[in-house]
Amino acid sequence: MELIRLYARGLALLGPERGRAIALAIASVALAIVQLAEPVLFGRVVDTLSKNQSATNIIGLWAALGLFGILAGVVVAVYADRMAHRRRLAVMSQAFERAITLPLSYHADRGSSATVSAISWGTDGLFWLWLRALREQLTAFVGIIFLVPTAISIDARMAGILATLAIAYTLMNLLAIRKTSTGQTEVERYRYEVSSRVGDVIGNVTVVQSFNRLQAEAQAMRDMTAHLLNTQYPVLTWWGILTVLQRAAATITMVAVFAMGSLLSARGEISVGEIVSFVAFASLLIGKLDAVSGFVIGLHQGAPTLRTFFALLDEKSAVIEKPDSKPLPEPISGAVAFRDVSFQFPRSQQGVFDISFDVKAGKTLALVGPTGSGKTTTLGLLQRLRVPQKGAISIDGVDIADTTLASLRHSIGVVFQDAGLFNRSILENIRIGRTDASDAEVERAAKLAEAHEFIMAKEGGYKFLIGERGASLSGGERQRLAIARAILKDSPILILDEATSALDAETEAKIKRALDALRKNRTTFIIAHRLSTVANADEIVVLDHGRIVERGTFKSLVAEKGLFARMVAEGGFTVPTDPNEQVQEPSATHAMIEV
Repeated sequence: MELIRLYARGLALLGPERGRAIALAIASVALAIVQLAEPVLFGRVVDTLSKNQSATNIIGLWAALGLFGILAGVVVAVYADRMAHRRRLAVMSQAFERAITLPLSYHADRGSSATVSAISWGTDGLFWLWLRALREQLTAFVGIIFLVPTAISIDARMAGILATLAIAYTLMNLLAIRKTSTGQTEVERYRYEVSSRVGDVIGNVTVVQSFNRLQAEAQAMRDMTAHLLNTQYPVLTWWGILTVLQRAAATITMVAVFAMGSLLSARGEISVGEIVSFVAFASLLIGKLDAVSGFVIGLHQGAPTLRTFFALLDEKSAVIEKPDSKPLPEPISGAVAFRDVSFQFPRSQQGVFDISFDVKAGKTLALVGPTGSGKTTTLGLLQRLRVPQKGAISIDGVDIADTTLASLRHSIGVVFQDAGLFNRSILENIRIGRTDASDAEVERAAKLAEAHEFIMAKEGGYKFLIGERGASLSGGERQRLAIARAILKDSPILILDEATSALDAETEAKIKRALDALRKNRTTFIIAHRLSTVANADEIVVLDHGRIVERGTFKSLVAEKGLFARMVAEGGFTVPTDPNEQVQEPSATHAMIEV
């Protein structure tokens, strides 16, 4: 039953091209009827010639039907192929759109390689399902259905032999499916594990080489593929046995047809032409049963892949936009308020609890605290990457739960610790901030981010391809492109999540000037390991275990001699005595503190 449900759901994805699919189905039925008519005409030609009569009319009809069958076959083959390709790409886009809207926890649990494999293998499986169903299987099923009454109308006894063959094929397929069901699921699981392992290792190839893990990782891959083969061999054995049994059944059927035909012919109960027709029926039936059997086997083998693919499509997004959501009112000043906001990760004690604060438009709030204290989670809630389980967050007095995601995220610019660059040109990476920006605007943003000079030194300048995740750039260069992207976006709210962590002191000083200019008249949230980055924030909120434990200015928090003061002392910082005075960082080693 599950195979039937998967088959039906797969065919339902042809819905947007229902008209073409129906036309192809009609052509397939016509093709099946033509194929069935040929053995009957063949037998009649033999009987007519054996009686020394003219078979011209029958041969003419046979030729006409044959020509029609050829044309119908071409139409079905060409247009089914085109439709399957179109729908594969359309469904792949649908799955891609679903994948990029799923929560971060989904991707963290499964890994990007497994998700990519699910989309790629799933759409490949659907492609072959559609192509075979429209080009082969419908013709095969219809041919079998019409063959039975046609054969019975000629001779029920001979038809019984064919019916026995069909029953034998069905029983053998059911036996093979039952014996391989669990094993096939295990095979697909191992395939995904191998794919995930490959993606994980290739994505961390620098670590693999640096820690001399080449042999260890290669051996681990050999072990995984060995497990895959050990799981796959019993499955392959059963399908091999099925093939042998089917060939044996087909041979026995042909012998039985000739034997029964000879006996009946000797009694004068059947003509030579009818024997010829039944031989052709048997050949046709064997071909159709082989096609159907191969299709069922393929569907069964691909069932785990289709299940995984449909599970991806069915996965619910953690953030669902309300049907009546409205864009944030323009212009946006950027006043942000958190009211008793709580969020706890599933199967974990971590999260944020009862978070409340107000940030006036144009002001800067710094979030500090130990690793895992909830800083990034708090700002993820502001972007609606996650949904609070309690409380509300508002921008300019409007609850963000009632706004469209597009308008909310358009209003927020982000610079992450990991620059998040694509394997595209520098120009394309910066323009992600605003896709309609001109080249001049991109260049201006790059100059403000102190990136223009190094960009022009690259081969091709702004057209330079930076490699996967910016592999062809230094850490500082990657970070400056991320900052240029945020500058270009020009949003009223800015989030700096470790925005200068990858920069040396000289570069950081340049970027700090650009960020200070960018922060003017913008509501800014800062997360940083370097306390000098947050020293001049209008307010500092200290988080610990997901709760606000302190809040105030740099100077007042140090005076409280609490968690923040201990962090400052451990880092060797001095308290600024003047609002324009920079906090001193005695050394880079001491400056890197988890906050």
